Amino acid sequence: MKNMTKVMMASVLAVGTLAAGCQTTTTPEAPTTPTQAITTSTLEAFNWQLVDATRSNGQKVSQLFFNPAKPLTLNFMNVNGEHRVTFMNTCNNMGAQYQIANGNVQLNNVLSTMMACPEPQASFDTATMATVQGKYSLSKGANNVPMLTITNANQVANFKAVSKQMIK
Repeated sequence: MKNMTKVMMASVLAVGTLAAGCQTTTTPEAPTTPTQAITTSTLEAFNWQLVDATRSNGQKVSQLFFNPAKPLTLNFMNVNGEHRVTFMNTCNNMGAQYQIANGNVQLNNVLSTMMACPEPQASFDTATMATVQGKYSLSKGANNVPMLTITNANQVANFKAVSKQMIK
């Protein structure tokens, strides 16, 4: 009888293991928003307001958020046929020429005034220059709002599209 119980238990265990091994389960994938092609017309249609910036270790880039009322904002524009971007709400006046090459934004001739800004504005300006260098991508965020993401080896920064009329 003991042997029969052992055989029955082993059979139940074996059948249960086989059944569990044969099950297929699907794990839901994280929602992905397809990226869009970067174009000058899309970049220049909006101002791009920083909403989040995180270092590769997961920490927020706090230097970029010292004044929530004046977030870093990128203003792409065409001035007499030249594509330019200015970095708004910085202490120094900052900007660059830009072009799109191989699906990415390349900044050229980055310029900045050299005022001796006090802290925390000086750190904001330094963090701005580090943030705007990297791989640019466009996607749609909540409520279908265009989002611009800049990724480099040290951080990921997300900007939302805002009307150019909202920023003065």
